[in-house]
Amino acid sequence: MALNFDHFATEAATFMKKYAKKLQLEDDMSKAGRVLSSVLHGLREIISTEESLQLLAQLPMFLKAVYVNGWTTHIRRNKIKKMSEFIELIRDFNGVTAWHDFESDAQAKIYINNTFKLLRMYISLGELEDIRSELPKDLKSIIYKKMII
Repeated sequence: MALNFDHFATEAATFMKKYAKKLQLEDDMSKAGRVLSSVLHGLREIISTEESLQLLAQLPMFLKAVYVNGWTTHIRRNKIKKMSEFIELIRDFNGVTAWHDFESDAQAKIYINNTFKLLRMYISLGELEDIRSELPKDLKSIIYKKMII
C-alpha cells in the first residue's frame, strides 16, 4: 500500500478549515489546532487504551496523528468525573496558551461540543456508544450534544 501524504495533507486542511469555522476561529488556525489536540488528548486520558485503539481504527490518518502525539499508554490515567475537571484536563494539555484558548468554562464547553459534533463524521454510532459508556455521568452528553454556536 502506497502512502499518499498529499492526500492526507489535503484532507487535514479541509477538516481544519471546517473545524475552525465551527469554532468561529477562521482567522486563527493555530488556536483551532491547539483546541483540537487538547480535546482529543483529554478524551484519550479518560477512556481505556482498548477503547482508544478502537476509536483510532475509525479516524482518518491526520486525526490519528493528532490523537497519538505524545501518548504513553503505561501512565496512570486521572479519574475525571465532572465537566469542570475535564476542562481543567484539556487546559493542562493545552499548556501555556490554555487561558487564551479556553477563555472561560462556557467557551471550553462550546469547543468540546463542537469538536465531538465534527468527529461524528468519522466515528460510527456503535463506537460513540462504547466511548459514551466509559465516560462519567457528567460527560456523557458531549457525545450527542447538539452543536452550540
